[in-house]
Amino acid sequence: MSSEDSVPAEAVADVTRDIAEVPAVEVLTSAAVHLMSAAAVKCGLAEDSPEQSASDLQDLDEARKLITALAGLVTGAATVIGDHHARPLRDGLRSLQLAFREASTIQDAPGQGPGEKFTGPVR
Repeated sequence: MSSEDSVPAEAVADVTRDIAEVPAVEVLTSAAVHLMSAAAVKCGLAEDSPEQSASDLQDLDEARKLITALAGLVTGAATVIGDHHARPLRDGLRSLQLAFREASTIQDAPGQGPGEKFTGPVR
């Protein structure tokens, strides 16, 4: 890779300064929203489009991974971001866990669903 192909040091410094100015709660909630969005699509909750139906995008194996990662993030971050920020994330997580259960043809045992090792059984 030539020096012309590499990112200029000034650009890296600008990005580092930009990230340094973002509060941790914003980084955490942004990551959680990305995981939620991806999990919703993988649960088959995306809007149908003329090109593709939501069910074509459903992939419950992938959804399980995303929901479990989201549960770990939300559970771990809840104590440091405060209830004001954590409550909507927990609500969204629970909705995804229930949507996963509804979409599954084979039901997980209580406490064995995606993310339930972090959240406990979801009903």
